[in-house]
Amino acid sequence: MTPSPEPQPHTTSDTDTDTDTGDPASDTGNRPAAPLDSLILHTTDNNVSWITLNRPEAMNAVTWDQRERVIALLGEASADPGVRAVVITATGKGFCAGADLRGAPATGERVPGDVARTIRQGAQRLVAAVLDCEKPVIAAVNGTAAGIGAHLAFACDLVIAAEPAKFIEVFVRRGLVPDGGGAYLLPRLIGPQRAKELMFFGDSVPAADAERMGLVNRVVPADELEKTAREWAERLAAGPTRALALTKQLVNASLESDRATAFAAEAAAQEINMTTADANEGVASFVERRAPTYRGR
Repeated sequence: MTPSPEPQPHTTSDTDTDTDTGDPASDTGNRPAAPLDSLILHTTDNNVSWITLNRPEAMNAVTWDQRERVIALLGEASADPGVRAVVITATGKGFCAGADLRGAPATGERVPGDVARTIRQGAQRLVAAVLDCEKPVIAAVNGTAAGIGAHLAFACDLVIAAEPAKFIEVFVRRGLVPDGGGAYLLPRLIGPQRAKELMFFGDSVPAADAERMGLVNRVVPADELEKTAREWAERLAAGPTRALALTKQLVNASLESDRATAFAAEAAAQEINMTTADANEGVASFVERRAPTYRGR
C-alpha cells in the first residue's frame, strides 16, 4: 500500500521519483510490460542467493507480481540447503521507491476492509518474508529507499548502503499512516522518539546519518557496494547456517519476550542446534585446534 515519493524540486535532500504508483518523472505507462524474470533478477553464486530489483526507470518501485516473486524467492532460500545467505539489492539510482499499485489484481468497487486486507497480503507479507527467512539476509542499498522500500531494507538482518543512498519515510507526505511494518521496525532499531521524528516529518535521511542512527551497518562508496555485500554474504554462507537461523529467530523474538521466555527459547535453540553436523564440527575444530569447515547441515 506504500506510495513512492511525490515530485519535488531538484535538491540534495530529496528523490526525483513521481506519483503515488512509484513511477519516475518520465512516463513509462505506455511501454509494454517486461517479463517478470527481467524485473526481478535472480542468481545463486557461492551459496548466496542474489535478488535484484531491476526496474531502474521506475526507481525500482515494486508491482504486485514483483513483490510475489521476491516473497517466493525468500521462501525458496529458506528451503534450499544450497542457499546459505541472501542479498537483496537493485539496479540504477534507486533501491526501491515504494509500491507500484497499478500491477495489483483488479478488485472492483472498494468496500470497508479492502485497504487493511491489501496491506496484510501485500507490504506486510513482503516484510515478514524477510524477517522469517531462515537464512541471513543482507540489504545492499544502492540508492533511494522510500516507504516500503525503506522498510524492505530495515527488515534485513544487515544493511550496507552506498554513500549516495538515502532513506525516506514518505507516508506523512501523503497524509498516510506508515505501513509495511514501519512502526514495528523503526522503534526497535532506533527507539520510539527517533522513529517518530522520521515518520512525523518524512525527511530524507542520507546514508551517513542512517548509519549514525543505527539503521545501517556500514556505508561504503558506491563502487564498493557489491564487493562489500559479496564479502559479507559469502562469509555468512561459509558459517554454521542453522546456528545463524536460530540466532536470527532468538534476536528477532527477544524484543517481545520477557526474560524467562527468552532464556527458555535460547536453551531450546541450543538443544536443537547441537543436533547439527555444523555444531559438532565447531566443537571438534576447537578441540583439535583447527579452523572449522561448516557445510550448512
